Amino acid sequence: MQELKQWPVTERHRITGVFTDIDDTLTTEGAITSDALEALGALKGAGFKVVAITGRPVGWSEPFAASWPVDVIVAENGAVALLSEHEKGLQPLQNGHKPLSKLYQQDAATRTANFARMQAVLARIERELPGITRATDSPGRETDIAIDHSEFVQLSDAQIAAVVALMKSEGMHATVSSIHINGWYGSHNKLEGARWIVHQLWQRDLDAEMDRWVYVGDSTNDQLMFKAFANSVGVANVARFVPQLAHLPRYVTRGERGAGFAEVANMLLTPADVHPV
Repeated sequence: MQELKQWPVTERHRITGVFTDIDDTLTTEGAITSDALEALGALKGAGFKVVAITGRPVGWSEPFAASWPVDVIVAENGAVALLSEHEKGLQPLQNGHKPLSKLYQQDAATRTANFARMQAVLARIERELPGITRATDSPGRETDIAIDHSEFVQLSDAQIAAVVALMKSEGMHATVSSIHINGWYGSHNKLEGARWIVHQLWQRDLDAEMDRWVYVGDSTNDQLMFKAFANSVGVANVARFVPQLAHLPRYVTRGERGAGFAEVANMLLTPADVHPV
């Protein structure tokens, strides 16, 4: 990983869009910081496409999709998107919030069948693994399940590994974020979700324009994105997960969480003839 200041001007000034994780990338102690919120607004105001992509549930994400200055939030590791109708010019703002639409990668029948299977796995995890409990945001989840490992409950590495192993034994995909262990059925993930939403919203091929996007994240469930994006940035707290990362971000910020994201935005918004320190 290189310091963010090493990001070449020629590369960063090709960027037209930003993908960002939410937990511990935009947020600190579960809430977005003012500097991160202002950075999102500045990027949008400057004409950048801004996409938040998270393992959090769609229900948890709805108020943020309605109020944050982003084009869309892709939730549940790429499975579902919350899109502002106002962004498409279809409706005016209502009470200061943007009316939302949902887009899914899976059809309704598949979601229903998978939901039942996932609830059975979740019950098995809690029954067979002592001390393991579902994430508190579980009621808002539609296409995955989540186990808390660092938000309100602290699990050991061995406990996390046991949850992942059980999910995989049930044929699920499993990934570990900075706070949760997520499991789901289907081929989606953050990278597939990014490809999907770029095509859905802008009818463009993400793989053909990777050099025009940057990804900002902080943990092991971001490593597919770190691998795929040449312009990938870890906020400083990514250091916690470096031993578990097969693919590191190319750059790292000095600040942690929201402060680190604000550094990235500042780099993108700085004129080419000015050199940030």
